[in-house]
This record gives sequence, C-alpha cells and structure tokens, in this order.
Amino acid sequence: MSEFEHFIGTREVASEHAFDVQALTGWMERHVEGFQGPLSVEMFKGGQSNPTYKLNTPGTSYVMRSKPGPAAKLLPSAHAIEREYAVMSGLADTAVPVPRMYALCDDESIIGRAFYIMEFKQGRVLWDQSLPEMGNSDRAALYDEMNRVIAALHTVDYQARGLANYGKPGNYFERQIGRWSKQYKASETKHIEAMERLIEWLPANIPASARNEDLTSIVHGDFRLDNLMFASDSTEAIAVLDWELSTIGHPFADFSYHCMTWHIPSGIFRGIGDLDLAALDIPSEQQYIERYCERTGFATAQELHKDWNFYLAYNMFRLAAILQGIAKRAQDGLASSERAKAQGENAQPLAEMAWAKAQLAHNANNTQH
Repeated sequence: MSEFEHFIGTREVASEHAFDVQALTGWMERHVEGFQGPLSVEMFKGGQSNPTYKLNTPGTSYVMRSKPGPAAKLLPSAHAIEREYAVMSGLADTAVPVPRMYALCDDESIIGRAFYIMEFKQGRVLWDQSLPEMGNSDRAALYDEMNRVIAALHTVDYQARGLANYGKPGNYFERQIGRWSKQYKASETKHIEAMERLIEWLPANIPASARNEDLTSIVHGDFRLDNLMFASDSTEAIAVLDWELSTIGHPFADFSYHCMTWHIPSGIFRGIGDLDLAALDIPSEQQYIERYCERTGFATAQELHKDWNFYLAYNMFRLAAILQGIAKRAQDGLASSERAKAQGENAQPLAEMAWAKAQLAHNANNTQH
C-alpha cells in the first residue's frame, strides 16, 4: 500500500477521488509553512484504503493522505488518518524513520474529507520480498535493517512521546479478534468456512504470553518490506509508511504479522515460504526471530516459539479479513487500486492457512498438557 511515485507511478486523479484543488491551495497557504502555489495534483497508484496524492508546486512536492471521498461507505474505526498523523508526529526524531508531518485538517468542509500533508520522500520502495534486483550482501543488510526498525518501534517509550492515549491498554488480542471478526462480517462477499472456524477458535485459545500486559508497545499493524522506503543509494530505511492500522498493542502480534512472509508461498501474498533463502542470503525465520529477541529483550526465541502457531493463525486470519475488505470495496467500485480485486481473492487461501496453523497450535497445546 505504499505511495511513492518512483516505483509505482502516479496517475490522473479519478473522478471518485477528486476534490477542490483551489480550496486545498487556500488551506495550505494558511497552514503549511513555506507553501507557495500554484498546486497540481496527481494520485499514487498504490494504496487500497486511504487515497494518497502527490501535490506538486514549482518549489517542492508534498504527499497528502485523505479519507475516501464522500461516496464511500466507511467501516467503523477505519480510515482514521488523524491517528496516522499523530503516530508519525510522535515518532519524529526517534530511531524509527518517518516523514515530516506538516499539517492535519479534520474539518471535512474544506475538501469534503479529512486529510493531512506530509513530506514527500525520494527513495526506493521494494515490492518483491525476494529482492531479485539485489546482490546477496544487500539482501542480508535490507532484512537486518527491517529487523532493526521493527525492534526500534517496539522499544520506543511511547508514553514519553505523547502517545499514551494512542490505544487502549489490556485485552489486546480479544479486542483485535473481535474487531476483525466484525469487519470481516461487514465486508463478506462469500462464505469462507475457515473464517467461521477461526472466529470461534481464536478468542478461546489466547496463550498466556499474549495476555502479558507488561509487553505493550506501538504496533504498526502492517509492517512489511514494501511499507518501508529505503535510501536510493544504500540499505538504510528512510521512512516507515502506511500507519493506518497502528495502535498501542502487543509487540508479538506485530512481529509475527511481519514474519508471515516466511510461511506464505511467493504466489499468494508477498511470501518467501517456497524460496531457497540460504542461496539468496535472506535469513531464516528462526535467525530473524533470534535477532529481534536480542534487540528487544522481550523474550528468548525459544519462549516465543512455544506460541508461534497461535500468533501466525491470528495474523493470517487478520490479513484475510483485511483482504476481504479490499474485495468488498472492489465489488462496490470503491477501491483505489486496480490490483484490489486480485488481492481480495487471496482472502480464502489465507484463511485456510490460518486454520491449519490454528490446528497445529491446538495439537501442540494438547501435547504439552
């Protein structure tokens, strides 16, 4: 869902995403320091949920993220761009790279929807998790940089950054399972038996490690390779993108979501599960988990491994619910990407993978007892 033009390009603004450019120009003159028009607008091709625009002026470019236009039927709590703005503002000048935030407008009378303006970063968004264009040393460095960034995010003192109220403390998994069950039901386009089973199984099988209230951090919610931007000439991450699912939550939920890529085949959804990782110099999942545990100190890799299948089942279920939402928006003609329909079709295979992980977790739990 990344939004930067060098890799995915821009296009003309589609009619359902159009707005009054003059009204935006006037607002930016009042609220964005140093802004000088005239303003021209393009739309980034990426992004399924919140439309993302490139704003060009003779002197500089900006990025605008907005809620969908007035025609969209918004699910409860979705598209909360005010939260994206708050978390990236709070993470400024930490070890987590974020674009500079310029201004937020929650007055929907200006252009018909809430929006914010942020820095346009020039760099690389890498879509293929196998990094075919890289040499082996760069692949290893890029994966280690991703690991560094997610560990840095989970160890930020979010209370000291003014984000103590960014999410509710406690019962994170119960609340998330409930939320995604409801959102799945709200966007269901066909019956998926595995989703029905997961909706029943997950809340009844939350392990003790997932109930540990001492482990609380900012969670990104969609942390993966193509939601990072890297410098054009190095393996340094210069921005973490797409914060729309972020909150205060359990770091293992976020980290295991990131690790799903090791379990998903390359043909389904940005997976590397069927590739020869050693030949590519991409770390194994076990090596990657060990490095994260070293960096955060939250648990040993052995401790984390005990409940790993539950975390994977939860995250595959959650991603299947997200993809189902994309499928519904595509069916209703409201998705902001041509790829939306194809992505939505991955909801069922992911749900079936999630149910398989749930059965592994269930069997392991019975063996331990």
